[in-house]
Amino acid sequence: MQLEFSFIIPVYNRPDETQELLESFVGLKTDTDFEIVIVEDGSTLSSKSIVDAFKNKLNISYYFKENSGPGDSRNYGMQRAKGNYFIILDSDCILPSQYLSEVEKGLEANYVDCFGGPDAAHQSFTNLQKAINFSMTSFITTGGIRGNKKSVDTFEPRSFNMGLSKVAFLASSGFGRIHPGEDPDLSIRLWNLGFKTTLIPEAFVYHKRRISWSNFYKQVHKFGMVRPILNSWHPSTKKITYWFPTLFCFGFVFSILLLLVNINFGLIAYSLYFGVALLLALISTKNIVVSILAIPAIIIQFFGYGYGFLKSTIAVSVLNKDPENHFPKLFFKSK
Repeated sequence: MQLEFSFIIPVYNRPDETQELLESFVGLKTDTDFEIVIVEDGSTLSSKSIVDAFKNKLNISYYFKENSGPGDSRNYGMQRAKGNYFIILDSDCILPSQYLSEVEKGLEANYVDCFGGPDAAHQSFTNLQKAINFSMTSFITTGGIRGNKKSVDTFEPRSFNMGLSKVAFLASSGFGRIHPGEDPDLSIRLWNLGFKTTLIPEAFVYHKRRISWSNFYKQVHKFGMVRPILNSWHPSTKKITYWFPTLFCFGFVFSILLLLVNINFGLIAYSLYFGVALLLALISTKNIVVSILAIPAIIIQFFGYGYGFLKSTIAVSVLNKDPENHFPKLFFKSK
């Protein structure tokens, strides 16, 4: 099958991000034709003028719709795209010049109807962005739980950098209304329909994550809250590893309490862990400031995710609360 690529990009009040992303499209080194579909999700800060400025350089279309969330906006874009293979990106991504070539090579070597690619930190990113990127992607943090490994059938692509065939989109009806969590939910439903997913390690994007410490906590807290809901919808996907951040937090607090009775082995163990994290961050980023910032980033990630996971598990699995009624902010309303 000849692949015809359509990039689907939902945008919400981020014209500057749209500008940077489209500039990276211009820099792609590829002979493959592709289209770009920008879906403005009810923004008050429009990206239309930015898109119009690129129409003489890129095959690009622009749609404005009422705000209904990123999942529904991606579905909206895929319904209007002309290609037979969709590549979904977040607006805060920047593409390296070889991105599309790597996607093509990956699909030629091992065709699947859904793939995901990793994220990386660009040299122009701030130290905070680089530290959070390390925390989100390192194998020693919950980055490992995100499935950052090369495996067919079990890898859950994330929608900041995700490919989906038109066949799989039509069969699955695309993304649901939960957010975040709409991307692993889609992956699981695709598996149930007999489709395969995989990671294409070389098809990475620079994921800018315009974020602060407080916003990072809110983000990972929501990630933790969503997972028990997905586990209740798809019981076969439950894993003990999803409990690791919560157990990490309990252990950390307990080790501090042990100091009150002059027992310090717990805190020593955690100190060794953070020492290893600091070393790995230094090797990865070659920046001592980023490496130091990676430690609070890891702590925030574990406590945000761990608390969210525990709170949601109690509500959904113990108290049998309806997820949408109990956590309405995790769901966009149907239009």
